[in-house]
Amino acid sequence: MARAIWSGVISFGLVSIPVELYSATEAHEPTFHQFEKGTNDRIRYQRVNERTGDEVAYSDIVKGADVGGGDYVLLDQDELDSVAPGRSRLLDIHTFVDLDDIDPIYFNKTYFLGPGSDEADKPYVLLRDAMADASKAAIATLVMRGKEYLAAIRADGDLLVLETLFFADEIRDPHDQIDDLPGQVLLSSQERRMAGQLIGSLSGPWKPSDYRDTYTDRINDLIEAKKHNKDVEAADEAPAATNVVDLGQALRASLAAAKKASAKRSTRG
Repeated sequence: MARAIWSGVISFGLVSIPVELYSATEAHEPTFHQFEKGTNDRIRYQRVNERTGDEVAYSDIVKGADVGGGDYVLLDQDELDSVAPGRSRLLDIHTFVDLDDIDPIYFNKTYFLGPGSDEADKPYVLLRDAMADASKAAIATLVMRGKEYLAAIRADGDLLVLETLFFADEIRDPHDQIDDLPGQVLLSSQERRMAGQLIGSLSGPWKPSDYRDTYTDRINDLIEAKKHNKDVEAADEAPAATNVVDLGQALRASLAAAKKASAKRSTRG
């Protein structure tokens, strides 16, 4: 069984439910080490005291906040935990909202929430089923690994799922990031119609298993090829941007290709 990365209680009105948090996702790309080019010498990183040059154990490191004038306020982990809500063990529900009301840009990372004890089963199921019946998500906060998180908790089948969210002030204004966002552009009715047809012809149900990380596959093939002193075919370059003058022609060609691919799939089916 996987090991919980956080444990605490959900505060639901006057009800407290022991819960444990588990990672819902995992990375699968190859693990690389760093070497000096032209050698087999590994690159290592050390925590070094900049004054003495001595290596420092992780347990002897504290955090320092710059307060100006070259002065720092030093804080150890116990001091940081002492001011955390619920001493870092509280998952505090603030309100319930419609999940569809949350803009996807706020979603950060997904975790599974499990009951923290046998006695927690009944209140856990009660909260899970009540949220499912109401089609609501709980908005909560928790402190984990020295950071406070905003979170959305939702029912998903027989479990509760926690999605960490970005705070509002962590979302950038796109107009501050992109100088040349297009405003109104004159589009012909034919271009709109063909674009709509193309979207329709390429539409289908969401099936996550239909997709995989092909870049990681190619990296693994490259590693295996170099291991056996073989060559690997380079990937194709990205297509050039469509010329505005050729937009209609590109849409017509795309529609024809999409229809041909759809017919081929129907034949196989």
